[in-house]
Amino acid sequence: MSKDISFKKINKLAIPALIAGIAEPLLSITDTAIIGNIDVNATESLAAVGIVGAFISMLIWVFGQVRSAISSIISQYVGADKLDKVKSLPAQSIAIVVLASLVVLTISYPFSKQIFQFYNASGVVLEYCITYFKIRIFGFPFSLFVFAIFGTFRGLQNTYYPMVIAIIGALLNVVLDLALVYGVDGFIPAMNIKGAAYASVIAQITMAIISVILLMKKTTISLKVKFPFHEEIPRLLGMIGNLFLRTIALNTALYFATSYATDYGKEYIAAYTIGINLWLLGAFMIDGYSSAGNILSGRFLGAKDYKSLVELSNKLFKYGLITGIIIAIFGAIFYNFIGQIFTKDTAVLEQFYHVFWIVLITQPINAITFIFDGMFKGMGEMKYLRNLLILSTGLVFIPTLLVFDYYNLKLTAIWIAFAFWMIARGLPLIIKFRKKFLPLVNYN
Repeated sequence: MSKDISFKKINKLAIPALIAGIAEPLLSITDTAIIGNIDVNATESLAAVGIVGAFISMLIWVFGQVRSAISSIISQYVGADKLDKVKSLPAQSIAIVVLASLVVLTISYPFSKQIFQFYNASGVVLEYCITYFKIRIFGFPFSLFVFAIFGTFRGLQNTYYPMVIAIIGALLNVVLDLALVYGVDGFIPAMNIKGAAYASVIAQITMAIISVILLMKKTTISLKVKFPFHEEIPRLLGMIGNLFLRTIALNTALYFATSYATDYGKEYIAAYTIGINLWLLGAFMIDGYSSAGNILSGRFLGAKDYKSLVELSNKLFKYGLITGIIIAIFGAIFYNFIGQIFTKDTAVLEQFYHVFWIVLITQPINAITFIFDGMFKGMGEMKYLRNLLILSTGLVFIPTLLVFDYYNLKLTAIWIAFAFWMIARGLPLIIKFRKKFLPLVNYN
């Protein structure tokens, strides 16, 4: 097994994974930018997209953890040179997560009004939330299906095909957004917020179809579900369970942020929507190095190659820090221009510009945190990640938000809470990793 962890090798995995990783936030960002510039009720529509986007992102993150679980197990089998013994696992895993997504769709659809009232939406914003959600939610099972196949490719040390799928999906979404939201004179009537929802669903279905074709043609993995269940299913479900609880904690933070921003007023939730989409875009841009860490750490752990594992962590720390700084500098240079891409509403832009600097300065912190988060997922340390995020949310994010909100800092309170939250999530991972693996390197 190759132990090459050169800059070229890491980027061969990282760059395609980076491009693939931004597919989902690009779907939301495209909707945000295009909806924010429609002629009728743009601010209310933008607020609705932000609220629904927060809820659907929560669902995808909760159930989409199957990607990391599958990738971790397959990577470890690849490292131990035992791939043939795990080939039936992906199909069984995909079947489980898709069935779960259909249950969620069935339960959430009839209660859409209650769900978004829980997010403090009301009036026209609530009406738009329901309209957008009742279309967009049908893309949810397809998104999870694609996530599971991405996890299989990652476990096989392949990030190229997920990149191809993501590029096609993102480009299709942009084209459909423009055509369906604004309409095509004489052919397609302007559908406004409904058009954005339809565009996303069609793009997600297309990505799922291409995923099946590439997995069947380019790998030896079958999508035919065979019984009995693979012996790794209990470990996989344990990982997913821990990541499920972890993601509930993550989305508790996002719920508080979205709920508070909505309560401040439509200009605030619209500005928050822009900020959180850009924050998530930055997160997914660093996902390339996080994915490389996820893929290679699982492989090195499976091979018990602790020296390469530590060397990998040192290199990814450096690459992540540099990438985060570049993202922050780019955002600072185009500070005013970026906001105007999403809306021309001066009240929304005023609130956005007031806090965008915090979004930017957290980018290097986020980068390092996400990289070590990816490595711990690759090593199967889901229980520790679960406990850390629960504690970070309960003891750092929520108290910080409450304190700064008490002083009426509004969106500033939300973004300060996010900054402290990311520090609380990242620092313990670095300490634990070095404490655990440096002695093993020195011993060997």
